[in-house]
Amino acid sequence: MAVAFLNLVAAFAISSTDGAVLGACLALAVATLLFIFYIQPDASDLAPHRSKLDQLMERRDTIYDNLRDLRFEFRSGKYSEGDYNAMRVSIENEAAGVLTEIERVTESQVRRARGVRAVETERGER
Repeated sequence: MAVAFLNLVAAFAISSTDGAVLGACLALAVATLLFIFYIQPDASDLAPHRSKLDQLMERRDTIYDNLRDLRFEFRSGKYSEGDYNAMRVSIENEAAGVLTEIERVTESQVRRARGVRAVETERGER
């Protein structure tokens, strides 16, 4: 009977190679469960991708808000006139660059649309 028990234990004994594989499988299973249940996706991953024009319009609005805030802070006495003028010029230059980029992007979109329409009218299609 003792021999039969030892044969049974030997049959279920795990070799060191099998133990390493079993450990790796368990670690992978735990990592998978942690990923599924505890790691939340970033909100930017779920947001739809915005076009270049949308990004520029948002940047323009932010710059206008910054200019309005700067004007308010100057009037409340937070900045001297020299500091205010320097920051205002900097923000206005940034706004001019963004407005130029918006114009360039919208102009290229309009140019493409006009080009398609001109081809259609030459064929006599409407």
